[in-house]
Amino acid sequence: MGFPKGFLWGGAVAAHQLEGGWQEGGKGISVADVMTLGGPNKPREITDGVVPGKIYPNHEAIDFYHHYEEDIALLAKMGFKCFRTSIAWTRIFPNGDETEANEAGLKFYDDLFDTLHRYGMEPIVTLSHFEMPYNLVTKYGGWRNRKLVDFFVRFAVTVFKRYKDKVKYWMTFNEINNQRDVNTEFTAFTNSGVLYKDGENRYEVLYQVAHHEFVASALAVIEGHKINPDFMIGNMIAHTTLYPLTPNPKDILAAFDEDNFKNNFCGDVQVRGEYPSFIFRYFKEHNIDTSYITEEDKKIIKEGTVDFYTFSYYMSNCVTVDENAETTAGNMSKGAKNPYLKASDWGWQIDPDGLRYTLNLLHDRYPHTPLMIVENGFGAFDTVEEDGSIHDDYRIDYFKGHIHAMKEAIEDGVPLIGYTTWGPIDLVSAGTGQYAKRYGFIYVDRHDDGTGDFSRSKKDSFYWYKKVCESNGEEI
Repeated sequence: MGFPKGFLWGGAVAAHQLEGGWQEGGKGISVADVMTLGGPNKPREITDGVVPGKIYPNHEAIDFYHHYEEDIALLAKMGFKCFRTSIAWTRIFPNGDETEANEAGLKFYDDLFDTLHRYGMEPIVTLSHFEMPYNLVTKYGGWRNRKLVDFFVRFAVTVFKRYKDKVKYWMTFNEINNQRDVNTEFTAFTNSGVLYKDGENRYEVLYQVAHHEFVASALAVIEGHKINPDFMIGNMIAHTTLYPLTPNPKDILAAFDEDNFKNNFCGDVQVRGEYPSFIFRYFKEHNIDTSYITEEDKKIIKEGTVDFYTFSYYMSNCVTVDENAETTAGNMSKGAKNPYLKASDWGWQIDPDGLRYTLNLLHDRYPHTPLMIVENGFGAFDTVEEDGSIHDDYRIDYFKGHIHAMKEAIEDGVPLIGYTTWGPIDLVSAGTGQYAKRYGFIYVDRHDDGTGDFSRSKKDSFYWYKKVCESNGEEI
């Protein structure tokens, strides 16, 4: 069968990780703008506002704000059919709670989307991708406050109306499920602008926050379809495929439970339009108050189900009840190490077969919903040779395996409509703030010590992915 005609080949980025220009065109401060440079063993610091003397990599990122025409031209040379990015909420509503939009921010995305169309690329746009206005954190407490539902819907409706003839594919919240890890401040802050208070039940806070986002997402879907019935509005899940580490039935049940809470809970709400039954047992056993879930909310969530399901896939993990098992982590997900898999420089386990397995599981769970992989990539240390070349066969090998798995899944009958690799051009890592963790087909001369002139150059993988796109996945 192969890949269907019109399959969307492309790449994915987030505004805060590549745009820079953090104070240009009337842009406000986002949650990403108050996070410092970290590293593999050094968490990013969340500062109280922008503190002089601290290093904030997202302020400049790779300066896409001034280089986007050059960058899009390079992506077009690879034969991209689409480009996934996000709209920085703070460019449109700098503080998040204004009633009037910032025209300069709207104009920037007009120009960006026009440029994409000029090169034959379909924009795929995320509304909230770890860059909500910082003012909504300090003034309202982030998404723990129900007022943010109205602010988000106002933002969504504003950009839906402005770009109703320029953008068809939308996503509401990026990786809405990865904030489940309550042992770190990072995930709740980047996703939802939440800073936990001493002594509070973090899980109770998290589920109330998620509920507010479910309602906001559903309302955006409902309003978006009024503005343009042809809109395709999706969710976005950070999917980490989970296996039991052993045949021990306790490991199997532990993996089953973890898969439900990690991967399926948010997807079920946004695709099926209702809370899954397993979550209510959890609420009861953990004394979690759910009085915030109103009958009206249930109706909104049921009406505002998404049109397609999108997800990130980087790795798989194992689950075990053995507390002494060796562990690994990646993309804000932790688990037991799989002895049968290799790993990246950052310890992310490489599992192409897991992608085929995942696609089939998702199709079985949501049989009438198109699927799209909107993040898949390989972060690594790249070496620039004396002649300027960059030989990244390791990245090519990673993608070959995953694209082959996608093709197998399509032949299994999975309705996969597109694939955007993460970071087709090097950008700032969300988790660490590093430049050194490189994903791109295009190298950006920028480094963690602040050196580099932002020049762009092609890696070996650039030419390889060009063949993939132009052959519709036949040449890998």
